[in-house]
Amino acid sequence: MSLALLTVASVSVLSALAKSPAQRDPLSSTSPEAWEHLRRKVDGRLYAGVPFAQQCFDDSTSEACLVARRAYLDETSRSNTFGAYINTQWETCQTTAEQCLLDFTDPNSALPTSPPNKCSQGSISNYYIDVRLPQDISAAFAFSRRTAVPLVVKNTGHDYKGRSSAPRSLALWTHNLRNITFNPNFVPSGCSKQRSSPGVTVGAGVMWGEAYAFAEAHNITVVGGSDKNVGVAGGWLQGGGHGALSNSMGLGVDRVLEFKIVTPDGKFRTVNACQNEDLFFALRGGGGGTFGVVTEATILASPQVTLQAVVVSFPRPTPGSNITQELFSIIVANSIRWADEGWGGLANGFTAIYVNPLISQAKAAESMKPLIDFANRVKSENNMTSARIVATEFPSWGQFFNFFANGFVAAVGQSLALTSRLVNQDNFATAHKQQQLINALTAANAETQSLIILISPPHRFSRRGEAKKIKANNAITSVTPMWRESIYHITTVSPWNWNATTFEKKAQYQRASTAMDHLRRITPDASYVNEADVHESNHESAFWGHNFKELLRIKKKYDPEHLLDCWHCVGWNQQSPRFSCYI
Repeated sequence: MSLALLTVASVSVLSALAKSPAQRDPLSSTSPEAWEHLRRKVDGRLYAGVPFAQQCFDDSTSEACLVARRAYLDETSRSNTFGAYINTQWETCQTTAEQCLLDFTDPNSALPTSPPNKCSQGSISNYYIDVRLPQDISAAFAFSRRTAVPLVVKNTGHDYKGRSSAPRSLALWTHNLRNITFNPNFVPSGCSKQRSSPGVTVGAGVMWGEAYAFAEAHNITVVGGSDKNVGVAGGWLQGGGHGALSNSMGLGVDRVLEFKIVTPDGKFRTVNACQNEDLFFALRGGGGGTFGVVTEATILASPQVTLQAVVVSFPRPTPGSNITQELFSIIVANSIRWADEGWGGLANGFTAIYVNPLISQAKAAESMKPLIDFANRVKSENNMTSARIVATEFPSWGQFFNFFANGFVAAVGQSLALTSRLVNQDNFATAHKQQQLINALTAANAETQSLIILISPPHRFSRRGEAKKIKANNAITSVTPMWRESIYHITTVSPWNWNATTFEKKAQYQRASTAMDHLRRITPDASYVNEADVHESNHESAFWGHNFKELLRIKKKYDPEHLLDCWHCVGWNQQSPRFSCYI
């Protein structure tokens, strides 16, 4: 039996209701008859939410527990299981320490499941609907309106800010909306045929690994993220969406042709540049789980591209080594030119990965000569036999991604604090500003050893005419305009384990934030909504800039009863009980 079945099957809603805590809240005060009515409305697909590791607390020697232990650090298993999240603090109640976790450093350890430790629901929704039809979502909105039971929207659980979980809630699990099709002449509904474009339509549960494989089979390119288990149409896309091709081919929101969405009034709407235009603006950057529940999206497909790729990597530098600062110096000194030429990618203190879909192999070698020469020198001077220097061509994005994804996977099965910042092109304007930036990057990396430079803002795209075509189609997006002015998107993380105290957890949030302060001091107020500090100050401006006022108006129009809410989302209510587990 699969892990997904082990964690959700055979637990009836009514028997689970009998075990509900007695406190007076909407969940416990809702009658069994109301839950049974909802169950019938969704054709029986209402289930009890079960923590991923519960089997190991029930019986640590069971086969189900062994399956959970083996899958604990597996991203695909977590994505396919309702009660699991990629980062485990969002399965817990951080304020009360109610949780059901294993040790991510050794999932086979018996200590977390030994008395007095016990398995608690934490922030995992008590019940969820396995969404298969728009009517399921409409039924959930009607139920929440009658009962005041909070709603959350979940797909893969790859959410750094906990917006897809909430204590004592009902979840809409969209992960099984897995349709995917390609139309070489897609016309958004209600538009003229002059708007025909090649488009890939994906259900809300489709993940990037699946979309890339589909694109390979159809000899096309879709622009997406760097993690195979992130959903295409959910929070990634609705929050902006960036990746290694975004510099030259645009953000995810630049390439959306149409959404299908159920709004809180229960209506199933088609949203594009020709109808429901205000929602089209809001859904392209305003954030997921806010204006409605997207069931599918159609994104622009481009012809298959040949990629030039350059990869340099060294063993992690020892304390006192200058390799990280030298690497950052090379990257900063060349970043504007490289961005203008079409390069995107990522780097950290000992690795740099660049890809370019626009230039030839000969021009790529000439362009990247400063980085390659630096890598060869460091390898020779330090006798680094394990250093890696690769300059090669890939016939498609999909083939590059398969090469890249094998060695670079997001942290899975652990709790962590994450922060981000957009670095503006003005930070590269003079030698003095470049040195400030190098110093800030080096200092931030020294504090967490986790800094990543994502070369993914749409710098070239926004300046070379492609954006004008998008704008002509009434596709103004709602992300912060600073995305268009930036060269880097920077992140840092700071993790903790299952047995961390509340004090230790707060310290890790503060540690990641303090590291990012080095960049905050020299950059405009802008960060990426999906990968931002949980306690980002002035978040409305940082995430949306001058677009926030219009986004708030649209939120009030489509969700006046505030049936949808999530942390730092447009129009959020910070005092809501659904946020009681944040620290």
